[in-house]
Amino acid sequence: MVITQSNINPAFHLAASTFHYQRRLLLLHNRFLLPRATAFRRLKLESAKVRAFSTDDTQPTDIKKLPSKPPICTADELHYVTVNNSAWRLALWRYNAVPQAPPRNHPLLLLSGVGTNAIGYDLSPGSSFARYMCGQGFDTWVLEVRGAGLSTQGSDCKDVEKSAHAISEKMETAAENMTSGALPADQQSTLAETATEKTEIAVIDKEPTGLATPWDESRLVTELTETFTRLSERLSGFLSESQSKIISAKFFDQMSKLLEDSFIFERFNEVRKKFLSSLETRQNSGVASQIRDLSQKIVDLIDEGQRSVSPQLFDLQERLATTVQDFEKQLDLIVKYDWDFDHYLEEDIPAAMEYIRAQTKPEDGRILAIGHSMGGILLYAMLSRYSSEGRDPGLAAIVTLASSLDYTSSKSSLKLLVPLADPAQALNVPVVPLGALLSAAYPLSSSPPYVLSWMNDLISAQDMMHPDLLKKLVLNNFCTIPAKLLLQLTTAFREGGLRDRKGTFFYKDHLNKSNVPVLALAGDRDLICPPEAVYETVKLFPEHLITYKLFGETDGPHYAHYDLVGGRLAVEQIYPCIIQFLNRHDSYQ
Repeated sequence: MVITQSNINPAFHLAASTFHYQRRLLLLHNRFLLPRATAFRRLKLESAKVRAFSTDDTQPTDIKKLPSKPPICTADELHYVTVNNSAWRLALWRYNAVPQAPPRNHPLLLLSGVGTNAIGYDLSPGSSFARYMCGQGFDTWVLEVRGAGLSTQGSDCKDVEKSAHAISEKMETAAENMTSGALPADQQSTLAETATEKTEIAVIDKEPTGLATPWDESRLVTELTETFTRLSERLSGFLSESQSKIISAKFFDQMSKLLEDSFIFERFNEVRKKFLSSLETRQNSGVASQIRDLSQKIVDLIDEGQRSVSPQLFDLQERLATTVQDFEKQLDLIVKYDWDFDHYLEEDIPAAMEYIRAQTKPEDGRILAIGHSMGGILLYAMLSRYSSEGRDPGLAAIVTLASSLDYTSSKSSLKLLVPLADPAQALNVPVVPLGALLSAAYPLSSSPPYVLSWMNDLISAQDMMHPDLLKKLVLNNFCTIPAKLLLQLTTAFREGGLRDRKGTFFYKDHLNKSNVPVLALAGDRDLICPPEAVYETVKLFPEHLITYKLFGETDGPHYAHYDLVGGRLAVEQIYPCIIQFLNRHDSYQ
């Protein structure tokens, strides 16, 4: 192993802190802003199994082309690749190698962190990781995984083009609105949906507003039936069986609180037990009929209670309907953001790599790859998975920036995500709107009274990023994160490190079998992935294949999480280090 460092002076102290302060941030925002190496063998290129669109008119005729790329995309070309058996069109930003640069043998793939898009790799002409790499002769591609950046869902080229331009316009408008102190309506909605951790409290504590509304029994039976059926069908695919039981039980807890101290409480609990039993059963026509019958029983109980004079049951049907509707909204978000880390690993990354190889045709069929944060974690996981199966990953070499498979030994601020490992939290917080939260916080971190100025240090060390670039990064680079993704990522803070969605495959376990050269970089002031977390993964590789370097000096400069990609001194210190490594492994072997 090769280990070099500027100076080991780690200080422990972005995204996870935002989650921890979510409710505080929202209160503040409402107050201030809202009106309310080795053994390489030749790979055989197979015919591409992915469909694609492109803005480059020089592509083969079988590749559909977008007439124009949206303004937010600063790459030379914008390509779209469709994953098999998925409606997602993944955006690939392409930066063509400059003609005067030395010729290269392999294309270069860049992978971003969790909840981020391609903009972080191309903040400005003078601070662009992607432009630097293509300037060194590498045909450079930046992948935006599903749910990130310009990746979208569309049935044809026109749909994708329309969606891409709409996303671009929304991102630019959001940045402009935040500069003027106004949060866009769609972000207000996202914040509102995810801020309420206990919707049932608002329902339970609601004071009677007058005479009860007319009792629409058939409508409520239908709504309950649909809700319970979706619980059985959807959550069984979203979470494990035990986790689905927890979330199902949580919903019935909400309903139970509506009936506490009432004479129908015990009878409701009897029906509840039968319901939970039905929801555990695989869906068929018999079970569907049973669910509807049980829905009718619950409504009959509510009806009986409604006819009583008990104060606890006053306006009960309205409160029950509200509880069901609120729960439905949570389910909608869970279903909409229905992917995890393994979807990226098993579907998005392979589709992008296959497409890039088909477009660039490297002689040995390999590519080079660089991953920042979760992007590096994906590369580590890929090496482990392929090594365990005895397969070749098709990578000539990889570089990871602030990445690890195991955070247990560090004081990473991401440990604040661990509470989300409680399956019930997936219902309370089905998504984390990281982009909306950071956009809302930005005015409070960059201008008086600087209430949230501490957030800037979590992203970039002092004086390491121009204020305008930091602003662009915060307002345009972050996206919404599914709870399903976070649930899997939190396993990196448990013994054994990150594991697959089933919890049976530990991604650390097979890195010692990898034959791909690795350069792992860490920043001395990285509070999200501290140096000791980076080293926890580095030490697992064969020594002759791993190179580790820590950036940062005792008296400065210091490197935080994003400084390794877009910091002021990255072009002088980080980029040349990476190029030197890539040069050594770009030859055919």
